[in-house]
Amino acid sequence: MITHNRYAVGDWREEPASTWWARIYVGGDVAAAEMACRAAVFPQGLCVTIQPTRYIFAGGAEDGVEVGMIQYPPFPETEAALMAKAQALGRAIAEATHQWSATVVSSTGTVFLSRRTK
Repeated sequence: MITHNRYAVGDWREEPASTWWARIYVGGDVAAAEMACRAAVFPQGLCVTIQPTRYIFAGGAEDGVEVGMIQYPPFPETEAALMAKAQALGRAIAEATHQWSATVVSSTGTVFLSRRTK
């Protein structure tokens, strides 16, 4: 048996959960986005992925990030609660990277978050 100084390690087990995922898309600096993720996830016990991406649009291009969030079986939550957290994180990243908007794409729908006036 393997030992660890913090966790007991035993046999593999399976913990099924309802599937849910979201991807948050925001332009801006990757380092600033990562710091926003660190600040947001720590108090909530969340875990996210982050990867740089490049947005190509009419008239230009911009670097940015794609942040991933999934339903984590040891700490199950409702889809609505997870979507609320994804949207809050999207807003936090947009503010940290000085962006006007963010998009949250989930397994059940898409939400465009914007501070732009129409």
